[in-house]
Amino acid sequence: MEDEMNFIVDSAKENMDHAIAHLEKEMLNIRAGKANPIMLAGVKVEYYGTPTPLSQVANISTPDARTLAVQPWEKNLISDIEKAILIANLGLNPMNNGESIIINIPVLTEERRRDLAKLAKAEAEHAKIGIRSARKEANNEIKKSDASEDVQKNYEIDIQNLTDEYIKTVDEIFKVKEKEILTV
Repeated sequence: MEDEMNFIVDSAKENMDHAIAHLEKEMLNIRAGKANPIMLAGVKVEYYGTPTPLSQVANISTPDARTLAVQPWEKNLISDIEKAILIANLGLNPMNNGESIIINIPVLTEERRRDLAKLAKAEAEHAKIGIRSARKEANNEIKKSDASEDVQKNYEIDIQNLTDEYIKTVDEIFKVKEKEILTV
């Protein structure tokens, strides 16, 4: 009986961990005006007929806080990489100097910063929904079990405490990202 209950709690915890991991990944994709190679993570380059992640055909570096440098491993890929960055619709303007591609990251306007903060808030809400969904699943499993009502109530309280911890973590992740976005 106790093993079954512990399994339910562990399963809920695992689902909540997935929600946090997904949130952290999504927050990395929300740029805060600083150059970061992750900004180009979704760019696919046509490499011998196969769409290939940019990071597998070039080195991506940040010479300074406002610049990305893309150094292709094969010089003949420069125009394909430039085209792929434009097609990715990231709002970036790549410049080809014949050797590498330089991308200047534009300064974010106040309105764009607010939009990005709203986007971060929406991602945090999605994570909270995932966490609450894990709580609901766990509570349903607890109710289906053969355990006594007292034992069920105790495990429901444990699940609620776990949920509260994870919701707090989501709020902390959001606060950090919001501060990063709104800091000029």
